[in-house]
Amino acid sequence: MPYMKNWKRYTVTAALPYANGPVHIGHLAGCYLPSDIYVRYLRANKRDVLFVCGSDEHGVPITIKARKEGVSPQQIVDKYHEIMKQSFVDFGISFSIYSRTSSKTHHETASAFFKKMYDEGKFIEQETDQYYDEEVNQFLADRYIVGTCPKCGNENAYGDQCEKCGTSLSPTDLINPHSTLSGAKPVLRKTKNWFLPLDKLQPHIKAYLDEHKDWKVNVYGQCKSWLETGDGLQPRSMTRDLDWGIPVPVAGAEGKVLYVWFDAPIGYISNSIELLPNDWEKYWKDKDTRLIHFIGKDNIVFHCIIFPAMLMEHGEFIVADNVPANEFLNLEGDKISTSRNWAVWLHEYLEAFKDKQDELRYVLTSIAPETKDSEFTWKDYQARVNNELVAILGNLVNRVMVLTDKYFEGNVPDTKGCDDLQKFITEQREKVTQSIEEFRFREALSEVINVARHGNQLLSEKEPWKLIKTDKEQTGVILYDCLQIIANLGILCEPFLPFTSKKIFDMLQLDATAFSWKDIGRQDLVPAGHQLGKAALLYQKVEDEIIDAQIAKLQQTKAMSAPTPEPVKAEPTAKAEITYDDFAKLDLRAGTIIAAEKVEKADKLLKLTVDLGSETRTIVSGIAAHFAPEAIVGFQVCVVANLASRKLRGIESKGMILMADTADGKLEFVSPKNLTANGSMIS
Repeated sequence: MPYMKNWKRYTVTAALPYANGPVHIGHLAGCYLPSDIYVRYLRANKRDVLFVCGSDEHGVPITIKARKEGVSPQQIVDKYHEIMKQSFVDFGISFSIYSRTSSKTHHETASAFFKKMYDEGKFIEQETDQYYDEEVNQFLADRYIVGTCPKCGNENAYGDQCEKCGTSLSPTDLINPHSTLSGAKPVLRKTKNWFLPLDKLQPHIKAYLDEHKDWKVNVYGQCKSWLETGDGLQPRSMTRDLDWGIPVPVAGAEGKVLYVWFDAPIGYISNSIELLPNDWEKYWKDKDTRLIHFIGKDNIVFHCIIFPAMLMEHGEFIVADNVPANEFLNLEGDKISTSRNWAVWLHEYLEAFKDKQDELRYVLTSIAPETKDSEFTWKDYQARVNNELVAILGNLVNRVMVLTDKYFEGNVPDTKGCDDLQKFITEQREKVTQSIEEFRFREALSEVINVARHGNQLLSEKEPWKLIKTDKEQTGVILYDCLQIIANLGILCEPFLPFTSKKIFDMLQLDATAFSWKDIGRQDLVPAGHQLGKAALLYQKVEDEIIDAQIAKLQQTKAMSAPTPEPVKAEPTAKAEITYDDFAKLDLRAGTIIAAEKVEKADKLLKLTVDLGSETRTIVSGIAAHFAPEAIVGFQVCVVANLASRKLRGIESKGMILMADTADGKLEFVSPKNLTANGSMIS
């Protein structure tokens, strides 16, 4: 098997999370926890390993989040980068470095990477039709276009993917597409971009995949389907018409940035350079280095086809030896959704469950979606913590420590261990080793717990609390063996439960750094006569009220995000008849919106600045649910100029914008058919 090769060093990457929201349990189960387990195991084996991650701070999701919150993209990435970075630290994810793609080092690295490929003619320059929003004068990236999915009929499918059925799409595949910026129907316009010719590179990608048929079935199968379905791989644009990202470093590319899936994976390299400016190359260019990408299944095509193709065409880098992608984790019978707030957020968990990191690490590893989607429920969390961590591992450690303190004053009995026990633990080490090497972390953790089960069984069979009355020496043998089991568990569980491992070694009063993976199986880890520390509970039982509170929180979230039933729309009723004199009282004038912004703490209100020719008015209008502020600047509208002023949310509003309520519930501006001078009377 490839993992048996004597690799000189390891470069392990975990998918760069988008800096548009916090980390949730789906992210953890997908790649961050598995990668951390693997890296901790490598370190326990004294292997040279570089563990790289960082915030992915470019791309359309960032700009969409910024528009929604009315702030700049930089403010968004700064906020979520810090939240994610601290959450990973608090949860014990042991990155060598966690940096970001907005760093100077990354911009320089990604630009140089692209420029080298460009100079060597590795891209093809193509002019293609791309959707353009004429109302905001902007080309639309995939996620700025929404329409009906041709596959399942979902009316909110994005231009790159339908999140309901999972189908990959192109913007032109959508039925009735519209811009998320203005709501307008986009038009196709010509634009120039640089493409990676994946069609010509397909033979190289196929050869690369054929060398890795030992990959997980879900990963290898998805890659092969990309190559074998339809016409196979097609050229893919490596640049985008956007204003947020890394500028394309070639002449004639003004207003264009690097495609986020070209830019982001280079972040693994740039973060390595940031950490090891003089020593990074051996982790990325030496063929004796094993490169492994931990990702979720939605990133398979990028890490198994596009990024390897980029590295091959660049010509100086190694490619991944394995990409152990996990499937998706669901929550309480529903798909985890950031937009619906249907998630267990890591930073919120860490706040609510103080010092309980290993409980969540244990549960998520136990249910990891390694071969198929799995599900997290709070009741299952409670059962696994109480019935396994508390009742098996915690129970063993507490009983042995208490009995040793009671019968031997906390001194390790002066005796010798059982050879059969040494053989058993060594065999368990090999089982755990093989499972970890093959990325079966659920199985590996189960074998670790089996060691604790064995210790409890030994106690139950020998009953030292009874034996002490007749044979103190034999009681000492039993407790000595159990203490060796606990010390071995301290090493075995460290990749999975690092906080538990530290507590065990603290209680044993041993230096954890003095031991390595090869020491597992030794029957003298805790030497005879050694003074132990005081017993302390590793875990506490999770009570019903704690779980009920978390379930109630999710139920409240579901209720808040449930769609509001559409009201039955009554036929418009004609208002009471007025005279000409009544109508003549209205002062209707043409005006142009020259500025617009959201009103703080008011979801429905926009504060508009309107040019009426002879004066500028502030008008507060309840149209925020229908129009983005930046999308309506420049619109000429009809204004009721002589409406009595009133204060709305502390803002004096002087006038009203005329709107038309359409049959489908949307609002449209009532505007002069042809542009006219601001202030012109409408009659």
